Amino acid sequence: MNRFDRITAILIQLQTRRVVSGPALAERFGVSLRTVYRDLRTLEQAGVPLFGEPGVGYSLAEGYRLPPVMFTREEATALLTAEKLAARLTDAPTAQLSGAAMDKLRAVLRHADRDHLETLSPHIQVLQPRGPADGPNAYQLLLTAVATQQVVRLRYQAADHAAPETRAAEPIGLYRGRQWHVVAYCRLRQAFRDFRLDRIQHLETTTEVFAARPETLQQYWQEEASRRPREKVVLRFQLGALPPATVQQLHDTKRQYGWAHEQPLPDGRLEMTLLLGSLTYLASWLLPYAGAVVAVEPLALREHLRELAQRAHDFFCVPEKMLT
Repeated sequence: MNRFDRITAILIQLQTRRVVSGPALAERFGVSLRTVYRDLRTLEQAGVPLFGEPGVGYSLAEGYRLPPVMFTREEATALLTAEKLAARLTDAPTAQLSGAAMDKLRAVLRHADRDHLETLSPHIQVLQPRGPADGPNAYQLLLTAVATQQVVRLRYQAADHAAPETRAAEPIGLYRGRQWHVVAYCRLRQAFRDFRLDRIQHLETTTEVFAARPETLQQYWQEEASRRPREKVVLRFQLGALPPATVQQLHDTKRQYGWAHEQPLPDGRLEMTLLLGSLTYLASWLLPYAGAVVAVEPLALREHLRELAQRAHDFFCVPEKMLT
């Protein structure tokens, strides 16, 4: 990134955040703190009203705005991809909002870039069927409830219950694995619960506002993992040996199997650490990744994988004459 582009990007950061620290800007743009300070002085000399507070950061004068910065073709294409994802992986209201935002983006693009998006659009497809929109428009309602701290009332069909139950809940966050989920404090159970959006039969927000909670999604996952009997498992994946869709499935499902953390290795492999209680359960998840995963520890996991693979071989590769 050249200096002009970096200074422009710094101005955008200042317009989109109330306060921005010098070290945060230096880390974001991969430059020294001295370079950031020099860029900020350049903005001041150009007439941008900057305010700095030692130990806190920099901000723009209240009410100061510049006309929107033109999008690059690459940025517009990235937002087109986001629109496609929102249309298929969220609910109908969110898809409509995403489309409206993209229309505003197209309105400020140069004609050549607008034509480029129109040509490219049919060549980007998200095939996974929409999830939450099949039932109530849960995603957008829950997103609003998280932001405004509103209590929601939902009718939920749990997998282990014959009849649905009505719950009052305080949502703290949404995430997507194979399905969309919301983590919320359930007043019926007096504890945090993980609700699948496709199992919500009815949802409404109430006027009641709950007190802000310090809990995060990451803390919820860590606490859930700490409640289960745990054994440390270390795996090494050669992701390049797997189709992209399989790699995505790996990341979408890893938290269901006690994922704790991961790190890339110098040889290109991904080392993943999990904490869980059942090696047999884990082996059934890992078998489809045969040839691209190594069980580093515990060694007992390798035996579970061998037994499971042998049973599959004995069943599917039995001589044909034995099936008659």
